[in-house]
Amino acid sequence: MKKAVVNISRFIVAAVFLFSGFVKAVDPLGTQYKLQDYLEAMGISNGWIADWQTLGASILLSLTEFVIGAMLLFAINRRVVSKLALLFMLIMTGLTVWIYIDDPVSDCGCFGDAIILSNGATLLKNIILLAATTAIAVYPLLMPRFISLKKQWMIFNLSAFGILSLSAYSLYYLPPIDFRPYHIGANIPEGMKMPEGAEQPVLETTFILEKNGERKEFTLDNYPDSTWTFIDSKTKVIKKGYEPPIHDFSIVRLSDDQDITEQVLGHKGYTLLLIAPHLEDADDGCFGKIDEIYEFSLERSIPFYCLTASIGEGIERWIDTTGAEYPFCNTDETTLKTIIRSNPGLVMLKDGTVVGKWSHNSLPDKEGLLKVIKN
Repeated sequence: MKKAVVNISRFIVAAVFLFSGFVKAVDPLGTQYKLQDYLEAMGISNGWIADWQTLGASILLSLTEFVIGAMLLFAINRRVVSKLALLFMLIMTGLTVWIYIDDPVSDCGCFGDAIILSNGATLLKNIILLAATTAIAVYPLLMPRFISLKKQWMIFNLSAFGILSLSAYSLYYLPPIDFRPYHIGANIPEGMKMPEGAEQPVLETTFILEKNGERKEFTLDNYPDSTWTFIDSKTKVIKKGYEPPIHDFSIVRLSDDQDITEQVLGHKGYTLLLIAPHLEDADDGCFGKIDEIYEFSLERSIPFYCLTASIGEGIERWIDTTGAEYPFCNTDETTLKTIIRSNPGLVMLKDGTVVGKWSHNSLPDKEGLLKVIKN
């Protein structure tokens, strides 16, 4: 019975660690953004820690999880690995207790964008995993090996090499598996719709009023008479309602401050979007290819827009550096980072549906664009 419990625990923990490490390696930038959210919630300014450090931590996290999972699965170095798994889960469970109590982030990011868990579900998952890793750490030798001692380091080397190669590929090109709502084939207008009968959020508004130097808080149910003076109000979410997969998506043309979201998404035919969350940090070495793509769009009468969260100075610097003549639009930074993991990156739409995505390292030539259009 003891051996059965240990080995069932072993396979559960190994499967979760392998899956978690894999989805993080598929999208290392997404994990980096989540780590930055944690740092911000802890009051640690992103300016104190360089982007390369959070990116390195993202890759190290996926590597650690995947390698521990692989070594548990094959029962390699059982005493050490089981204790490392337990230490990892102790840290993660402590972190999860904090986010469950204080709710500083909407989800833990345990499984990237592949599976979104509430903070409560994440805590429950980690408590179960903590119990499982405890059983493994107490009785590590009850796990039978699946590979000989002479060959066990092959698993370590192959796991580490594979996960690092996947991370490098995802960073240079784009994630080979896209779990986000802007994946190829996704229709953006459909993703923004609220279905009929969808659950609405429950909100509570509190009013702060003053009378004779005394301030009190009231709700709509006990709102006082006109002898009280209104000072402020605050609204909090009591219960979250349905949230469409795509939200907070808008495009504002900077030349005239016009919202052209419906115009862009409702366009019949192809549209090209150059996505650059921050033009100040965007790779300008590809501007020649971008200009060729813009010329192609003019020849084919395909609308072309650059979507960015940068302000005027950043845009002006980009124009001075690249000689850009295409129109610039403002879009939320988080939305842009979600659309594509590249700065800049290119997205092609057809009737509001994503039909092509490219990083700045693999921008298509005219023939590549025509191939997508003909398909």
